[in-house]
Amino acid sequence: MHRYVIVNAFSDRVLAGNPVAVFFDCDDLEPEIMQRIAAEMRLSESTFVSCPRSGGDAHVRIFTPVNELGFAGHPLLGTALALSLRLKKTTLNIETAKGIFPFTLENARLRSDLPVAHVDMLQPSPIIQPYAQAEALMLALGVSHSTLPIEQYDVGPRHVFVGITDIQTLAALNPDQRALAQHENMAALCFCRDGNYWRLRMFSPAYGVVEDAATGSAAGPLALHLARHGWSDFDQPLEIWQGIEIGHPSKMYGMAHRDGGTYRLYAGGQAIQVAQGTYAI
Repeated sequence: MHRYVIVNAFSDRVLAGNPVAVFFDCDDLEPEIMQRIAAEMRLSESTFVSCPRSGGDAHVRIFTPVNELGFAGHPLLGTALALSLRLKKTTLNIETAKGIFPFTLENARLRSDLPVAHVDMLQPSPIIQPYAQAEALMLALGVSHSTLPIEQYDVGPRHVFVGITDIQTLAALNPDQRALAQHENMAALCFCRDGNYWRLRMFSPAYGVVEDAATGSAAGPLALHLARHGWSDFDQPLEIWQGIEIGHPSKMYGMAHRDGGTYRLYAGGQAIQVAQGTYAI
């Protein structure tokens, strides 16, 4: 028997944000079983917490319904809240396949029926490249051009950014999912400015996600993409909204810091625990 909780990441309300299932005490589970559980949960990601291996507070593995990820934003943000409740700590070092990452919880209300906190995280340094299949990607998305160069940011999942001209076009996107599925190991991130904040939509058949409500691992890379091309400033926090079109509005913050030729990426947002249970395995 394994206890689990459901946490909505990047929201402080039920029926909003992006839910993640967090399973505890998973040292006895084989990866194949974790993958099957994640497929059965039918969430964009599920996480599996086991004892630390490298001096952190816990070791976490992340699974989509179809594959394992080395790092992902909303699953780890939600897991940080769940671990904070369990370990009674507001600073955590979480071990992942991409390394150990620090998390900080602020303005926490951890003793309520619906525990909630703001969570900040450091994200992996990305590998940045032009996306070789840009024309085919735009065709699959149904767009004629991108406002910025189409580039990929590999932070564990591989994010490919496509700039959309206006909010109406972004909201109306209806990608050809079969054509998009030909793009392996990637998520298409379509972005557009909306006044003082940014809007984002993510499509990834490759990761088993038709559309994601909140792609936390893309928040820092989006801030970096905009700063590299002069559309924003380094060290400027960006407010990013996602999931509006699918009825799960999610608010994220992303920031990029430049230190010579290297980058440090940050993301943050609210998280709320909304359910708990026991899985009979």
